[in-house]
Amino acid sequence: MNKPVYGDSDPIAALATPLSESALALIRTSGEGTLELLAKVFSRPKKLIIAPTGTVVHGWIVGLDENAAQQSLIDEVLVSVFKSPKSYTGEDSAEISCHGGIAAIKAVLAELKKAGFREALPGEFTFRAFMNGKLDLTRAESVMELVSAKTGRSRELAVQRLAGALEKEISSVKALLVDVLAGTEIYLDYSEDEFSTSTDDEIIGRLPERKLAEQAASRLKIISEHWQRERLFVEGALAVLTGRPNAGKSSLFNYLLREERSIVTETPATTRDWIEALIVVEDIPLRLADTAGLRELQLEKSQEADSKSCEAEQIGIKRSHELLEKADIILYLIDGSEGITAEDREFLSRYKEPPGSKPIIIIWNKVDLAPACNTEELGGDFIALSAKTGEGILALTCAVADQLKTSPSSKTPKEAALGPGTLRQKELLDLALLSLKEALTLADLGEPLDIISPLFRSAIEALGEITGDVSNADIFHTMFSRFCVGK
Repeated sequence: MNKPVYGDSDPIAALATPLSESALALIRTSGEGTLELLAKVFSRPKKLIIAPTGTVVHGWIVGLDENAAQQSLIDEVLVSVFKSPKSYTGEDSAEISCHGGIAAIKAVLAELKKAGFREALPGEFTFRAFMNGKLDLTRAESVMELVSAKTGRSRELAVQRLAGALEKEISSVKALLVDVLAGTEIYLDYSEDEFSTSTDDEIIGRLPERKLAEQAASRLKIISEHWQRERLFVEGALAVLTGRPNAGKSSLFNYLLREERSIVTETPATTRDWIEALIVVEDIPLRLADTAGLRELQLEKSQEADSKSCEAEQIGIKRSHELLEKADIILYLIDGSEGITAEDREFLSRYKEPPGSKPIIIIWNKVDLAPACNTEELGGDFIALSAKTGEGILALTCAVADQLKTSPSSKTPKEAALGPGTLRQKELLDLALLSLKEALTLADLGEPLDIISPLFRSAIEALGEITGDVSNADIFHTMFSRFCVGK
């Protein structure tokens, strides 16, 4: 049997909901002859075949066994019929709503396989929708963005791309560049004599339709610069809780999670390794990490010290420092009951003072035991809270969101625009923008148009690859293979 590939028209089937116990499950089918094949294992075959697109037919999936005296009943189902071209894939399709028991799902899938359906490849339904002109490539990619969205904001961005906002902007800029390229090539069709006698300002050494080229470059720059901010809402950020042992990191971690994930005791250095969990702060997915307390280790053996315990703590502290290097924002806790110590000052001078350092929020913890005092050296730049009572937690979460939204990596222009949804789109946008900038620079240097013209063509092709106007089979295979089966 030939290995299935993207791009054929084989009838395919796949479970579109999790394989677990639930009230209902959804099985999708699509491809050439889908309704005829499904009719073989459906209790009302004629009704299914003549059903108009967008209607639902009730019946049973039955066993396909020609030798049996009568058909065996597999499951009672509802079949939603979608006929070409009015379907998600553009092909004849049907969606089977069956009972959500694992045995029932497997039995229905087994009968579909007997009828002639093969198992769909990951993302094959969406791939067929793209190939049949139902979706452009930006909309196709937004389908998986929507499936994996963790917050309301990331869902909104994915929905906008699914509705075509990014495709429309890319296509609009591409149309500008087509006009620029056409104008450039018209000038190339003239002889040098015609150029030399032209009274037009746009002559050799200058660029026809330059204003359009500059407008296209400006719009591409705005779209590209929205990438970092949108990544914040889609992929989130890493926030690392750190500080001296017993500063209250684990208590704050547990409070923010609303569950007891980290062990909290009065004994310092309880946390030996970092623990991570996902929370959402103002629609930003935040990977919150609780780390081992930072302190200089006294490794000399003593009657009270356990050398193995010291070694474990040392490893934990080393991992904490490694995690701090990866952090998008640092939450540094000061033990309010002890006040600011030399170790606190050393840490803050290392991470807070250098230009371009990571965003850091200083937290005066245990304000229920010791109100913030003698904090002049912090410059008033701290959050006072109690990880025990919750006082000051709202101020902390607001400060975290504000820091992340205004950090250098997430700043964007004020103009309303929708950024790229994938790294592939971002890289192609940057390639198009680079080609445009190079073309404008060469024009300023008075270079001939036959050198500049190919750069406009390169920019147009890059934009076409974003929407799928320019085909690349290898890219399609890599992209859609990352989708869910059933999508």
